Amino acid sequence: MTISTPTPLLGGLSPQLFMRRHWQKRPLLIRQAVPDAAPLASRAELFKLAARDDVESRMVVQRRDGWTLRKGPLSRRSLPPVEQPGWTLLVQGLDTILDAAHELLSRFRFVPMARLDDLMVSWASDGGGVGPHTDSYDVFLLQLQGRRRWRIAAPGDYRLQPDVPLKILTNFVPEQEWLLEPGDMLYLPPGWAHDGVAEGECMTASAGFRVPGRAELRTEVLQRMLDASEAPDPDVLYRDSRQPATDAPGRIPEAMHEFVKREIARWLADPRSMACALGEVLSEPKPQVWFDACEPLAAGQGVQLDRRTRMLYDGQHVFINGEAFRAAGRDAMLMRRLADARSLSAPELAKLGDDARELLAQWVQAGWLRPVNR
Repeated sequence: MTISTPTPLLGGLSPQLFMRRHWQKRPLLIRQAVPDAAPLASRAELFKLAARDDVESRMVVQRRDGWTLRKGPLSRRSLPPVEQPGWTLLVQGLDTILDAAHELLSRFRFVPMARLDDLMVSWASDGGGVGPHTDSYDVFLLQLQGRRRWRIAAPGDYRLQPDVPLKILTNFVPEQEWLLEPGDMLYLPPGWAHDGVAEGECMTASAGFRVPGRAELRTEVLQRMLDASEAPDPDVLYRDSRQPATDAPGRIPEAMHEFVKREIARWLADPRSMACALGEVLSEPKPQVWFDACEPLAAGQGVQLDRRTRMLYDGQHVFINGEAFRAAGRDAMLMRRLADARSLSAPELAKLGDDARELLAQWVQAGWLRPVNR
């Protein structure tokens, strides 16, 4: 897919036009966005994944007396009978576990991967859902199996029901309603209220794109910058040779305030340090992600990124799984190609310098890259 070419995935819009008209602006219903849509895993396989310690899962049950929420791992014995109406199982991060889920998520690579959260799949019995709510991220809701009725409303009253373990809206007044069949998809920007209810057994995939908050990014980037900062220059010491005698010894001198403000501003003014910290934060895998060691790269092989690997870049660095590396010239061009296309052929690998090839060999052994015969 090229970003200027119309695609059924976006209802006949090109990625360029979709981003201009809808991204973070207004919803879009797309009939048969993925005509060959099918479950990424069977119901039994999804239930098994929910029981794993390294998989994030949740169960939501709605009864007459209210809602209950339980977080995983969830054994099969702890799940209600399939025939029981009104319950939902949500399994996060399937893109890091299943090739089919990773392939589905790759269809949305017209959005910067720095914004990617993950691909979640929800299985629901008849009447199952998680109640009317809003999300703080952009989401594509693709129906994989069965039918789900979606009702949505524009951003407005965000008050939540009290004493409920879920963030369910108190005053949800739907403005639009659709019944989605397998292959249909609904895009929703952040803040749009929505409520999806299964009509019969159903399975829905949610491709979520995070919208980092100011406080979250500020805290994580500053912490990375602090962690990476070198020992202070011994010559940069606070000096107060003009400090007069004081009759208020408990008062902090104004000159000390100015010294601290000046030094912090000087530290924050380093664009390379901040850019490096941001790339490390955005490429950091989720805590439950881990990698398997891989066999060394053999002659004549290319590489592809492991489906769990997050790789990004800026003008001076490449970032992979929370680590930053400087790159320039042809090596930088090929590293960026690897981040964009998620693979390099054997002839492309041969064009890398010795240091860059050695670095990729280390990534292969760490399980971040996988050898491929091409």
